[in-house]
Amino acid sequence: MGIYSEQENRSRLAYGQRSAYPRPDFDRSHRWLCLNGAWDFSPDPEQQGLAERWEEPGNGNWTQQIQVPFAWETAASGIGQEWLPVGWYRLRLQCPAEWARERTILHFGAVHYLCQVWVNGLWIGEHRGGYLPFCFDITDALRDGCGELIVRVEAPLDKLSIPHGKQRSRPNDDYYECQFTASSGIWQTVWLEGRPETFIQHVRLSPSQGLTAIEACVELRGKSLADTTLSVQIDGMPEQQVPVHDSVVRLTLPVEQPRCWTPQDPYLYYVTVKLVSSAGVDQVKCYTGLRSIEAQGDRLLLNGEPLYVRGALEQGYWPESGYSAPNDDALRLDVEIALQAGFNLMRKHIKLEDPLWLYWADRLGLLVWAEPPCYGRFSQEAAAIFEAQLPLMVARDHNHPSIILWGIYNEEWGLDWRSGQDVDKQQAVIRAYDLLAAHDHSRPIIDDSGWNHVKTDVLDWHYYDNDNQRWRDVTAALASDNTTWFGHQLGVDHWYETQLCVTGHEQQDLPLLNGEYGAGSTDEERGWYFRWQTQELRRHAAISGYIYTELYDVEYELCGLYNAWRQLKPLGYDPKLVNADTVIIFDLVPHKPGLDYIVDQAELAIPYQISHQGSLPIRGQLLWWWESDSAHASHLDLDDVVEPYTITAPQLLRFTLPSAQVSGRLHVQLLDGHGHSCAYAFLDIAPASEAQAEQQPGREGYAFSEKDLPQVNNE
Repeated sequence: MGIYSEQENRSRLAYGQRSAYPRPDFDRSHRWLCLNGAWDFSPDPEQQGLAERWEEPGNGNWTQQIQVPFAWETAASGIGQEWLPVGWYRLRLQCPAEWARERTILHFGAVHYLCQVWVNGLWIGEHRGGYLPFCFDITDALRDGCGELIVRVEAPLDKLSIPHGKQRSRPNDDYYECQFTASSGIWQTVWLEGRPETFIQHVRLSPSQGLTAIEACVELRGKSLADTTLSVQIDGMPEQQVPVHDSVVRLTLPVEQPRCWTPQDPYLYYVTVKLVSSAGVDQVKCYTGLRSIEAQGDRLLLNGEPLYVRGALEQGYWPESGYSAPNDDALRLDVEIALQAGFNLMRKHIKLEDPLWLYWADRLGLLVWAEPPCYGRFSQEAAAIFEAQLPLMVARDHNHPSIILWGIYNEEWGLDWRSGQDVDKQQAVIRAYDLLAAHDHSRPIIDDSGWNHVKTDVLDWHYYDNDNQRWRDVTAALASDNTTWFGHQLGVDHWYETQLCVTGHEQQDLPLLNGEYGAGSTDEERGWYFRWQTQELRRHAAISGYIYTELYDVEYELCGLYNAWRQLKPLGYDPKLVNADTVIIFDLVPHKPGLDYIVDQAELAIPYQISHQGSLPIRGQLLWWWESDSAHASHLDLDDVVEPYTITAPQLLRFTLPSAQVSGRLHVQLLDGHGHSCAYAFLDIAPASEAQAEQQPGREGYAFSEKDLPQVNNE
């Protein structure tokens, strides 16, 4: 993927018809009809539609059209109306003739928040919750396969007691300064499926313990289970016929020459499940990957190998379409951008993302930290509504091999930042952890990201600081002692001190992970802080990785490496150099953005280390050169092999400047034994006499990437 202009990115992110089948992980696309597109729409700000019976044919005031599946606040919807509490939708249905002997099922990917449905004036049902799929059997309400579909959506302005993530609420949440435009109404795909009355309800696929087979759990529904025939087949392998004695069938599918799913080789196994009964034939195609993920001691292990997380926060917002991707390709694009920047994981922030995005993460090899939307103000009722999502999150997303971490709470949002002092809130965290673990503990669980951990499998922390010396000190302290106190600036006059764990719930020997960080106010400053603060995180063997805030801008939150149109900002370098498997770390406190190192003499001795998180050892040489003079690079053969998943002891890089009064850039590159580049770093240097200068002349906007490195090959 190349670098595109903002205009090109705007074109690639233009909103249009969302026509892709929405659930590749549970594929019944041989019997489906997409309902996305233009629907009739009627705002109901005074909530008079129920009294006037708008659900009945011929009633209602259908003077507007809305584009589904875009929230009614967005430009993409064609409505663009905020703070609308209720909206009504209408669509005329015509089912395919070949479905005449089957049941017609109406599916919604996600609707915020209360969704009520009628067909031909007949009540069908309702669903509460803004992020998870649901469906209704509408067969009996249709007339000759036709019907008038009416959908009423209620989107409470007061969201304090319901899961809503980073959508704004009236009244404000405690974290309203971090929130964005709300996303109300239908915001994921709507579709029809035809299926027999006896059908496949759900398929759960899990890698076996030794990663040599797939464990399948198939749930069936219908009146004709007694005379059914069930067959299950992994693509390219023999089909298994399975007797049906109950509505739940469990079986093991051995895999010949198993191939593990990894970010480098995201291999997927497709499983076809076929059910034959007197009601007809139902078939779905699912997939998963053979991979394991576990927290073992203070390490994360992927397929038994150490995993170093190189992640970023990702919020799932688009400039003109909000929570909904503007087109189907945009979901793949976001995964590609993350990988292009060198990240191996995205923390999908308090949003259960469109399954198509997860599909591309599975296909392309991007790891995922998944977490549900939070509520705004603690109460036992709000906590219960929040917890009810967790089993449904697992039911929808368990099969995705890309998901390696489950999150629950974020920074105590909804817990009012009081779990350290409030036993009821501690119990809420424990209860949520136990509930999630009971439904799926094949992935580590993070209970309360970045704040007071109560019961967790990973200890993570959030820390933002523009002072690099303090950043360095706090990072080193947390790496050596997880009882360290550290602070958070919650407001202009509100500094909050915390520890990783609530007193009385201390936990040792768990993986340690930075869950959020970042600093700087301009694009260039944020690029500079990202480079230096990530180095500090990579210096400590006790830390298992990082989550940078964030991948791209969202509305007024301009801290992304990419802008909202997914265009890389002028950081001064390619972020892939910071996120590489192997990086060079300079052991010094940098001076300020645009100026890394101040010198008062020509002879330099710069301490450095190598952080190598690749799976193969490196034996090679270090090269360094001044400014653009790579043809006269100095080199040093490494005395020792750099072993996988290690950080080398500090060494000294000795270099003589052309003059102690010269400013410029020192480039450093690590080559392997074949002359291939493994890592690159640089230092912008100035003499003490220039230390007070705002910035170095000629440096603004300078972009450096791998293509600028000298290509040396000793083969």
